[in-house]
Amino acid sequence: MFKFTGKVLSLSAAALFASTVISSAASLDDLAKAAKAEGELTVIALPHDWCGYGAVIDGFKAKYPDIKINELNPDAGSGDEVEAIKANKDNKGPQAPDVIDVGLSFGPSAKKDGLVQAYKVSTWDSIPESAKDPEGYWTGDYYGVLSFLVNKDLVKEAPADWADLLKSDYANTVALAGDPRLSNQAIQAVYAAGLSGGAAAGEAAGTAGLDFFKKLNGAGNFVPVIGKPATLAQGQTPILVTWDYNALAGRDTLKGNPPVDVVVPKTGVVAGVYVQAISAFAPHPNAAKLWLEYLYSDEGQIGWLKGYCHPIRFNDLAKNGKLPADVMAKLPPAESYAAAVFPTLEEQGKAKEAITKNWDAVVGANVK
Repeated sequence: MFKFTGKVLSLSAAALFASTVISSAASLDDLAKAAKAEGELTVIALPHDWCGYGAVIDGFKAKYPDIKINELNPDAGSGDEVEAIKANKDNKGPQAPDVIDVGLSFGPSAKKDGLVQAYKVSTWDSIPESAKDPEGYWTGDYYGVLSFLVNKDLVKEAPADWADLLKSDYANTVALAGDPRLSNQAIQAVYAAGLSGGAAAGEAAGTAGLDFFKKLNGAGNFVPVIGKPATLAQGQTPILVTWDYNALAGRDTLKGNPPVDVVVPKTGVVAGVYVQAISAFAPHPNAAKLWLEYLYSDEGQIGWLKGYCHPIRFNDLAKNGKLPADVMAKLPPAESYAAAVFPTLEEQGKAKEAITKNWDAVVGANVK
């Protein structure tokens, strides 16, 4: 269903309804007209302090002021986003998400379940093949590595690696930044802990990660609270396992009150790619396509960098001299990322299944 505002769309704009590729500036202009006719875009699970999303959203609004953005449930996890599509298949109102931003393993599963539609942005060729669905059903957008955000007022010596978290020094301090049954960030944290212990990639690391958190919980070190910079500052979760870009943004937000450390662990350095996709039932499909065009443009990609994320087109931007030096200077040193591993889709899928299905039985901590 399309919302028209009394203006007749050109044939070229109408043709975009079924298009999967934008190949010219003229086509992008037509897409913008079609999106403007719809007038709205509904997003979900986009906290403004995540990866610079606040500034990215503001940038889109400034570029396309005629498109209203409805923001649903900013603190939702990847699983919640997928469920929102399922729950709103027949809903054309503002509760139906047009687009989702989810962990890598959620992209293929959403495609398999018929929940997303294909679309290839105009910068498609500059996106690594390994980070996108060949048919365009989902596309990697940015990545980071898991890190420890540490309240230095309460934790005198920051942990250097996963194994350190088991020490009695860290009693009642360690929290995840999501529910490991639903949140990709939390799932990847459990997986990283398993890899750190020497487990093989995939299901074995997922199982080993569960065993690690069972020990962490048994030692009284695990806090079953979804941690945020605010809970860290309040002393409820003095050590927060979170993506590096969230940790760095939290450091900025806290402004030294309390002082914090951001630690990339020595082992189990897992890089997590997040992907964008358009709902197969999107009430505003053209606005959704325009949103993706913005996210994958140079402007949008540099927006992620400003939010401490590594944009998926990082190498292409670097090759063309488009990475701002002042922004790059604010990121951790490159050597912190030397040991980073990028789990394959198969490895992530098997680990995700092991973790989400067995967390309750193995760890038994109800995170909320």
